[in-house]
Amino acid sequence: MSLTKQERDQFQSEGYVVRAGVYDEASMAPIRRAITAVIDREAAQLQATGRLDRLCREAPFETRLAEIAAVSLDAAAAIGSVLVGKMGGGFRGPEMFAMLTHPPLLSCIESLIGPEIIGSSVYRIRPKLPNTARGEVPWHQDSGYFLKHCDQFMIVTCWVPLVDATLANGCLYVIPGAHRHGIYRHYSGGHGGFLEIPAEDLPAGAIPLEMPAGAVLFMTNLTPHASFTNRTAGVRWSLDLRYQSPDAPSNVDEAPESYTPERDPVTMACFPPEADFVIRSPSNPGREVRTAEQFHALRERYELAQPYMPSRGWTRLAERAAAR
Repeated sequence: MSLTKQERDQFQSEGYVVRAGVYDEASMAPIRRAITAVIDREAAQLQATGRLDRLCREAPFETRLAEIAAVSLDAAAAIGSVLVGKMGGGFRGPEMFAMLTHPPLLSCIESLIGPEIIGSSVYRIRPKLPNTARGEVPWHQDSGYFLKHCDQFMIVTCWVPLVDATLANGCLYVIPGAHRHGIYRHYSGGHGGFLEIPAEDLPAGAIPLEMPAGAVLFMTNLTPHASFTNRTAGVRWSLDLRYQSPDAPSNVDEAPESYTPERDPVTMACFPPEADFVIRSPSNPGREVRTAEQFHALRERYELAQPYMPSRGWTRLAERAAAR
């Protein structure tokens, strides 16, 4: 499953490459079941408190949360927030660990950053609901969310659709080659509350990437990307997972309590609030996190400690508008 030379060359020159078939139906089934179990649990609690009239249990994975949203958009958003969590990686069960450590995916990652692989707990479950702006993500680079000193390092984002991603349901768009120009200006509090590259700074050439479920879009941390409205009756479920080599700053083997306002930001991991962990280390196998239990404990420790995250200093959209 390693990437070919042509695929590696495209990744370097265009900032992205798509590989189909990295996950098959069997390898995606556990995470789909786990998401469904969360929906079951949270929907039942919402019904018990009078916030949801119907559980929509008869609906399939692809439409269940959409049908709940049709009954109560607020209830669907509340369920989605549990999956996302306070810091973004709310679900930390063994099924997520299996997705992060999927051997065919790691073979592709090794093609890009080498055999020493650090995984990031900056993973996300993305339920893009139909016909609502809440699921839209404006143009941005992932580095916009990381600390400044990490802009020079490679952090690979893997975007994985759990259902087919189409133009109709809000597939990702990228701008090929734009990663070669470094970090663009971003503004906080943009569309949907996300970081956003202002329209006047955004380069031309955006393309949509329709992908089958189980394919993987590999992007650099400097590749501008966005997604827009889902105009179908289903949910566009996806994951994004991140990896880096040991050359990039990380918080592996660091106590979350060491991240304080007094610490120099240039000594910090790229995203201090979430735990990085060693997935593969041929040079020191003893450092590898090999079980879902280890992953869960590490993730929980960082969530409880809530490490300090310095501000990147981006201007808010409201302040920019006032300045005009």
